[in-house]
Amino acid sequence: MSEPHETNLENQQCVEDIRGQRVQKSLRMQEAGLNIYGARVEGISKIEELRQAFLALPEDSEEKLRFKIAGRLMARRLMGKSLFANLKDQNGMLQLYVQKNALGDEDYEFFKDLDIGDIICASGYAFRTRSGELSLHVESFELLSKILRPLPEKYHGLRDMEQRYRQRYLDLIMNDAVRRCFEMRSRIIAEIRAYLNNKGFMEVETPMMQTLAGGAAAQPFKTHYNALGCTMYLRIAPELFLKRLLTGGFEKVYEIGRNFRNEGMDRRHNPEFTSLELYEAYSDCRGMMELLEDMVCQVAEKTLGTLELKHSEEKCISLQRPWRRVPYEDLIKEKMGADWYELDLATQREKAAALGLQISADMDAVAITHEVYDRCIEGSLIQPTFVTRLPAFLVPLAKRCVDAPELVDVYELIINGQEMSPGYSELNDPAEQRSRFDAQNIGCGEQEGEVDRIDEDFLCSLEYAMPPAGGLGLGIDRLIMLLSGEESIRDVILFPQMRPLK
Repeated sequence: MSEPHETNLENQQCVEDIRGQRVQKSLRMQEAGLNIYGARVEGISKIEELRQAFLALPEDSEEKLRFKIAGRLMARRLMGKSLFANLKDQNGMLQLYVQKNALGDEDYEFFKDLDIGDIICASGYAFRTRSGELSLHVESFELLSKILRPLPEKYHGLRDMEQRYRQRYLDLIMNDAVRRCFEMRSRIIAEIRAYLNNKGFMEVETPMMQTLAGGAAAQPFKTHYNALGCTMYLRIAPELFLKRLLTGGFEKVYEIGRNFRNEGMDRRHNPEFTSLELYEAYSDCRGMMELLEDMVCQVAEKTLGTLELKHSEEKCISLQRPWRRVPYEDLIKEKMGADWYELDLATQREKAAALGLQISADMDAVAITHEVYDRCIEGSLIQPTFVTRLPAFLVPLAKRCVDAPELVDVYELIINGQEMSPGYSELNDPAEQRSRFDAQNIGCGEQEGEVDRIDEDFLCSLEYAMPPAGGLGLGIDRLIMLLSGEESIRDVILFPQMRPLK
C-alpha cells in the first residue's frame, strides 16, 4: 500500500522517514526482478499531441487512437477496481484511467503501489469520460524512474523562496508558472538571435578568461592559469574583444554570453549574469537606439503578443513606440531646478543632502549630480526612457558630443526604474582612449599591484583604424524580468548564486 504523499517538507524528520520507507520498497522491487530505472522508450507522444489528434477526430468517430505517454505521476484517486491518476509531461497534464480488468491483478496492484512523483510510461487509447474529460485508458505501463523523496504537498506547495532557488528542480516540478517563465526566457533569447541574424549580424564568441579585466568598471573574479603560470580574470564584459573584430573587418557582430562581477547580490544583481553586446560599424548612438527599440518591441510581440506589460494593478509598462528620449541634464533640472548647474558646490551639496543623500566631502559637482540621478531619478523612470548625453567621466569608451566635449554621445535605457541597456557612439581615437584609460583606470587589472596595467593590445588595435561604430549592451536577465513581470533577478535565472549551506 502506498504511503501518504502529503507531507510538509519543512519537517525534515518526516521526509527522512518517508525516504527510508521508499528506499526499502525500491529494494524489494529490485529483488523481485523489477527494473525501477528504465532505459530509452520508443514512440512516445506528448500530451499536447494526443490532445490535438483526438480533437481532430469527427465527433461520431469510433476510432481508438492509441498513444504512449511518459511523464510524472502527480495524483491518484482509487475507486474500487479502477483508479484515476494525473500524468504530467513538460507541457501538459493528462488524466489516466486504470482498470483492474485491463491491466490484470498483478500490474494493477503494482500501479496502486506507485508513489506520487514516480516517472512512468503509460500506453492505451484516448477517450472522454462521462464528465467530458479527455483521458487515456491505460492498457499497459512501465516504471521508468522511482522517486525516493516526497514531493511538497498539494495545498501548501513549495513556498520557501530559498528552497525554491536551491532546489530549482523541485520548484520546476511543483510550479507550472516557474517552468513557463524559463520557457519564455528560452524563446526570448531565440527571438533576439533571429532578429539580429536577420539584420546581418554575426554571432561570435570571445574569451571568458582574460589576463586583464577590461570593458567596464567592476571588481572581477580572479583565478590562476596553471599551464601559463599567470593570473587570469573571469570577464566582466566582452567589449574590448568585440571592438577588435570591428578593426579586423567584421562590420556587425554580437555575443550573448555570461559575464562575472565579484560584487553584491540583490533583487537586480547576480554575480553571474547573461548579456547581449553588439557592435555595428558606421553606425552611432542614434542607430543603436533605433535598433534596440525595434528589437525589443518585435521580441515582445512575438513572445507575448502585446506591448502592454502589466506588472501589478498599479503599474503597467507600455512598449509602444516611440520611446522617450531625454538628455541627462534635463532630468537633473526637472528634479533639482533649472539653476542647478549654476549653483556653487556648497549649495549643491546642501540641496542634495536635503534629499537624504550621503554626500562625502571629496565629491565634486559632477559626482554629486550623478548621485542625485542615481538615487532620486533613475528609479522613477518607469516607462521606456533613453537618457542621453551623459558626463564623459561616466563612460570612458564613448565618443564626446561635438557640441559639448564634457558630455559623451551615449544613451542609458531605463525601464521600470532600472537600467536595461547602455549604448554608445564608440570611441575610436587611440590617443584619447589612452588618456581616458589613464584617467579612469578602465581596462586595468582590479587587484592590488595591477591597477596601472592597461590593455595595450586593444589600444594597438585602435591604431590599425577601427571604423566609427555604434555599440550597445542589453541585460538579458533584466529583459526577462521586464517581459515576465518578475521583480527579482533570481526568479529568471535557473540556478542563481546562493550562499553555501554549512
